[in-house]
Amino acid sequence: MEKALTKVGSFWISKKAKEEISAIGDDLSVSVSHCSCALWPPLLVNLVTGGVILVPVLMKFSNTVEEKAKWIFEKLKVPCSEGKPSKSLPDLLREYGLPQGLFPRNIICYEFDESRARLIVHMPSTCEISFKDSSVVRYANRVKATLSRGKLSGIEGMKTKLLVWVKVTHVGVESYKSDKVCFTAGVKKLRPKDAYEMPRDAIKVDEF
Repeated sequence: MEKALTKVGSFWISKKAKEEISAIGDDLSVSVSHCSCALWPPLLVNLVTGGVILVPVLMKFSNTVEEKAKWIFEKLKVPCSEGKPSKSLPDLLREYGLPQGLFPRNIICYEFDESRARLIVHMPSTCEISFKDSSVVRYANRVKATLSRGKLSGIEGMKTKLLVWVKVTHVGVESYKSDKVCFTAGVKKLRPKDAYEMPRDAIKVDEF
């Protein structure tokens, strides 16, 4: 009786495993029987029960599968996985002579490669801040820029509202004594520096 139950259990687990693998293949729109791409020799997958299933390994995937793989990879990436920076982002901006509130207070984290002067700021979502001078700045999920003394250049992932939404490529101050901050968004726009001195929380928006 015990042997019979073990045999039935092994058969059920093997069947479920085959169904799961088949479901994964269907979800990725990969049909082994109709696939025109070359195949590697089958890969043997050993189950806990001792059963064996042959799983063909594809040498190349369709564009659809590649796109899905890239999407999954982006979702699985963990930002700032190398450890917490020694200082807060507002402190870093202040150290470089920039207003402390240029970025939201409620960021996930930031990365700064001092040797390359490369700054990456991770947001919880696409978001925006309305500042006290009535200006509005919008941020993508990830903002990249080169950070140097008194300026952020080569910015990717930041917009400001003029007559329409325009991408911000540069933010800077002329000197630490200056009371203006200059946003370059197609044209240069001078704004009061004190409007950006206090970090504040951003609100979520649907799109960048």
